[in-house]
Amino acid sequence: MTISTAPAPNAVPLTARRESIADKTFTGISVFSASLILLILAAVAAFLLTEAWPAITDSSGELAAKVEWLNPENGETLISTIGYLVFGTILVSTLALLIATPLSIGIALFISHFAPRRLAAGLGYLIDLLAAIPSVVYGLWGSIVLLPVLKPFYAWLGTYFGWFPLFAPDPVTGEVSATGRVALSAAIVLAIMIIPIITAISREVFLQTPKLHEEAALAMGATRWEMIRMAVLPFGRSGVVGATMLGLGRALGETMAVYMIISGGLTYSLGVIQSGKHNTIAAYIATQFPEANSSGVSALIAMGLALFIITLVVNMLARWIVSRRSEFSGAN
Repeated sequence: MTISTAPAPNAVPLTARRESIADKTFTGISVFSASLILLILAAVAAFLLTEAWPAITDSSGELAAKVEWLNPENGETLISTIGYLVFGTILVSTLALLIATPLSIGIALFISHFAPRRLAAGLGYLIDLLAAIPSVVYGLWGSIVLLPVLKPFYAWLGTYFGWFPLFAPDPVTGEVSATGRVALSAAIVLAIMIIPIITAISREVFLQTPKLHEEAALAMGATRWEMIRMAVLPFGRSGVVGATMLGLGRALGETMAVYMIISGGLTYSLGVIQSGKHNTIAAYIATQFPEANSSGVSALIAMGLALFIITLVVNMLARWIVSRRSEFSGAN
């Protein structure tokens, strides 16, 4: 009598069952993690909206009487104050982005395509180290070391380029800031802070450029710059855009560095070398929060809600731009 050892027709191998359990576990953890992010984002939005609602819906003018930093006699309301702060936040962050983006792309290209391997590795470590420095250290460095260096430069800008609105001196005194605590100083410090973010992402994107594209351009007689312009930059365009938007998001929400450098003011002035003209939402909240009463806290949370919306829009725009060029064909 013989005993058959062949598996049953419908039997599932043990390894397949183990793989199925592992796949289901991994899928469940991934779904839970993604859902948790959405829940946290929704919870933050709900908290901001709930706490800011009394200030947003106040139409009787009682809020201005309860909040010491609102001056109704000067025509200031919560909405007008938020408008000034949104303008200052966007102005300072945009200036920081304009300064940081070309430098970051140049550093990333040098590390990925020009520098020797050992030098590129060392520069990469230094760039990553810059990203780990706390913002308060940047603020201290900017206020103690950078401002004295920038004051003569601002005087030179006001003298020779005062006709340009950004570099115009104060219309009352006819001079630029004597302290250097202006929006441009804050923008320069923010630019230094976001350079590591943009550089690190751009470097990795440039390194992913297909070697066949680069070699084909060089084989057709292109110089190294022409090869970068025709092959590397088009391939990494979406990644660079995403990196700049991440840097912009960091600049929009920065608090301590701006708080320690800028001389705050509430205007729509374009003069970035005039003191007492601009402020950002995050720095203004840090200034007013310690002594704010319940009504003041509600008003400050309303400002935080405005910053939350701006940051959300910026990141959604970045995702949309990156998704449009998620697949590179090499033909454009």
